[in-house]
Amino acid sequence: MRSTLSIRKIWFLAISAVFMIASCSDKTTIFENPEDNLIKETDQQKLDNSVNFDRAGVLDIYEDPATSAKRYGNMTGKAEPAGDYPLTLIAQISPPTFENGENLAATHVALDGDYGYVSYNTVGEDFVGTIDVIDISDPYNPSLTSRVYFTNADLNSIAYDGGYVYVAGGVDAEQSVTATSNSLVAKIAVNNGRLNTSDITFGFQEGDNATDVQVVGNTVYVTSGQEGFVVAYDKSDMTALNEAAFTDLRSIAVNGADIAVLDAAQGVSVLDQSLSVKNTIAIDSDFGIDAKRTLDFSGENIIVSEGNKGAGIYNATTGSFVEHMPILTNPENAEPGDIVTNGVAVNDDVLLMANGAGGLSLSETRADNTTGVGVIELTGSINYVASKGDYVFAASGRSGFQIIKLNRPSESLVERCEDLPSYNGTSNYSVSNGEQEAYSGSKRFNSIAVDGSLLLCGTWTVSNGIDIDDNSVFEMNGAITIGRQYRTRDVVVGAGSTLRIEGNIIIYGDLILEDGATVEFLGDSSIAAVVGNVIKNGDTTISGTFNDYFNRF
Repeated sequence: MRSTLSIRKIWFLAISAVFMIASCSDKTTIFENPEDNLIKETDQQKLDNSVNFDRAGVLDIYEDPATSAKRYGNMTGKAEPAGDYPLTLIAQISPPTFENGENLAATHVALDGDYGYVSYNTVGEDFVGTIDVIDISDPYNPSLTSRVYFTNADLNSIAYDGGYVYVAGGVDAEQSVTATSNSLVAKIAVNNGRLNTSDITFGFQEGDNATDVQVVGNTVYVTSGQEGFVVAYDKSDMTALNEAAFTDLRSIAVNGADIAVLDAAQGVSVLDQSLSVKNTIAIDSDFGIDAKRTLDFSGENIIVSEGNKGAGIYNATTGSFVEHMPILTNPENAEPGDIVTNGVAVNDDVLLMANGAGGLSLSETRADNTTGVGVIELTGSINYVASKGDYVFAASGRSGFQIIKLNRPSESLVERCEDLPSYNGTSNYSVSNGEQEAYSGSKRFNSIAVDGSLLLCGTWTVSNGIDIDDNSVFEMNGAITIGRQYRTRDVVVGAGSTLRIEGNIIIYGDLILEDGATVEFLGDSSIAAVVGNVIKNGDTTISGTFNDYFNRF
């Protein structure tokens, strides 16, 4: 019997390694030089045009009728309450295209600091992939800073650590003299949002296709699919440290000393640092053939994407079943057969589920249970979701990926608002003449009308505009967004009225100031981003220090 190591060879290549091209084939093959099959996008205009703001602005959430009865649809005589989670869509990044690479689809996202890193593969049998780097330091104007095409490799997963991007994917090993397997991992330097393809290390491991990559400390973990492995690599030089065989690995997640892998053939295995199995969670679900499925830790639990079953939640230590989160479908946007949970992500008490054509759903995780909120108003089939800090990145196949801001209030803002009662009123909110009201919170409004005095302290979105009647006052401390790029809505400040801002206001529409209206900015760091125009109908006053983001004042 041959030794295990001789059967399970893992080949590695540094930048100086030589690849060979089979001249008898017209298919793309492994390259002579690693850079030969990497193409940098040098057309800055093409990069700029890939960032799309057409649907930017306030996002609605189609709430789950099973758990909330739409919170108002079956409540005769009661007004629709303002919703939680005032989300905004910052921008969409169109999928890359180039010669012989026309069917690229976003597969995975990694977030670190001011940058997002996105991987793409090719729908069908061709092996073509791409890496995008997006600068999100400016939440009003993200930019695509770097794009590199892989003309002979699909890219299924991406991670970032310490100045390097790590991608896992597949190549056609039959077209390569050097590569002994289809599963590929690559380590590529990145600096200030720019990929450096002259500093790249490749490696191959057994398995049909590399499916996921995670970097923890000095170790890079890579999973590969059918008849594949989980392999631990030394981050410094990408040499193999350890490996363990599995039948059909789809994903990996790391939580402290625990390494969880999802095997489509049997479920989840929790491994120790030596890749020995500590415990298993048997899952009887159809994970599909070569379909993307992910898992994530949430406290003491593991959340697993289980295709048409939604997400399964299991205790990571005991393996016991906790509950299933069903897919919260929006019935207008999907065929039932295309509604499957491809990926899950946890951000504090929020669970996000990428449900293919069923969209991106949001649920609240609590110590004792998880409650579905609804489906976020997005386009495209959602293949993968990642969330960190105040951002969500949703990979949506051929629709590229979408950058969403959670608009959570900062700790300092919460402290400033703590003396005010929380807002729990209606979505179409109005303040009557002579009334003075003040609230804290983080809510989604449909509309706001002020015929008195209103102070909102926190983070807010308004779908359908704000009207401040004559001789009224509206004060906002925190952040507020009004309207959408394709569905503009105005803020109207009536005659003799005051709009007072301490924080950030973004208006997808016009700011209309009637005669005698005043706009006051408090502090020295407020931002006014008016996408439309500032219209002054008479004698108006603008005071205070602020950043006129689009130069509309």
